[in-house]
Amino acid sequence: MIANEYSRVAQTTLPLDIDGTPRSFLAYAYRRDQPGDELIALVHRAPDSQGTLPTVRLHSACVTGDALGSLRCDCGHQLNAALSIIAASNYGILIYLSTHEGRGIGLSNKIRAYALQDTGVDTVDANVELGLAIDARDYAGAAAVLHDLGAPSVRLLTNNPEKVRALHRFGIAVEDRILLTGGETPFNHQYLATKRSRMNHWLL
Repeated sequence: MIANEYSRVAQTTLPLDIDGTPRSFLAYAYRRDQPGDELIALVHRAPDSQGTLPTVRLHSACVTGDALGSLRCDCGHQLNAALSIIAASNYGILIYLSTHEGRGIGLSNKIRAYALQDTGVDTVDANVELGLAIDARDYAGAAAVLHDLGAPSVRLLTNNPEKVRALHRFGIAVEDRILLTGGETPFNHQYLATKRSRMNHWLL
């Protein structure tokens, strides 16, 4: 058992198509008692004797963006970009956070928020109008997985300052931050603008 009541329950090799080239990852599954509360960590290569820091992405699940290719967000683009960067690194980890759908409000509530956004409300105010948290994500599980994998210091792929602060709170040192750029479409321009202006994301 590891911190925050997560346990590593399985591991396997997982070949992925990265930019048209098969790349092999080790996949570690973690679970805790709550139904559906599971994480997967994809590890590319392994730590070396030189103490190379892992390039790490904490990716919040997004069915609409990651699986369906929605253009309303940049999640699918960020997932693919992060996997490409990790696959090109000497040592990298992507943690896929399955409970983070819709910044932690769930898929159904995300679609409800989308409906409000269709009327001109931004992503922050849509959640507020629904009586939901602006951002309900918890990174304790991700930090616990990094500790379990022996990665107390990382190079973090993120545009979100809260991820940096959260990892520091849970004892993970963020030694370097790498922005994920691109992914803007005519359909997510306002979404990205709100990230910049109201959630202080580092976006170019």
